[in-house]
Amino acid sequence: MSFDPLPLVASWRHEGARAGFEVAFFAEERGGVRVEGVTTATEDGESWIVDYVIHLDESWRTRSARITGRSGAATRVRLIEADGDGHWQVDGVAAPQLQGCLDLDLEASAMTNTFPVHRLRFPAGRPVPAPAAYVRAVGLAVDRLDQSYSRSDDEHYDYAAPEFDFTCRLTYDRHGLILDYPGIAVRVQ
Repeated sequence: MSFDPLPLVASWRHEGARAGFEVAFFAEERGGVRVEGVTTATEDGESWIVDYVIHLDESWRTRSARITGRSGAATRVRLIEADGDGHWQVDGVAAPQLQGCLDLDLEASAMTNTFPVHRLRFPAGRPVPAPAAYVRAVGLAVDRLDQSYSRSDDEHYDYAAPEFDFTCRLTYDRHGLILDYPGIAVRVQ
């Protein structure tokens, strides 16, 4: 599946699990794609804001990210680097728990589910593992999230994250960006 070029900007309204909004800006850069965005929400009575700059290589593998989060009175910054072959560093320290991950997944973002869909070639109806470095919205803890995607047609992928006992059908547009992430977010631009 090949997608149309990314738009300059896209935005999502959080709904269901949280109330809030996300805006992301896309730019092709030498050797890949840069994604800059901000997502804000209130979830379970706690409000947060997450600002991110993510660099992807030409194969859509995460290469680096600077993530700034604020919740309550605390502001945190995470610097994440990956070699594109599944080795990661978080704030300059090796992160062996992320071994084999090629994608970054922000809990705060619907947009980051774009990365594996662009990176992988999915045979129809067969789940493909896509473990990710998962960054929490509150506190910016980074852990491994085992997840899978299965393409049902060009617009729909079945998503599963067993750790959260969560499955859903994601809807994508012609750019490979999320249109509908049930219970999480819908695209508004």
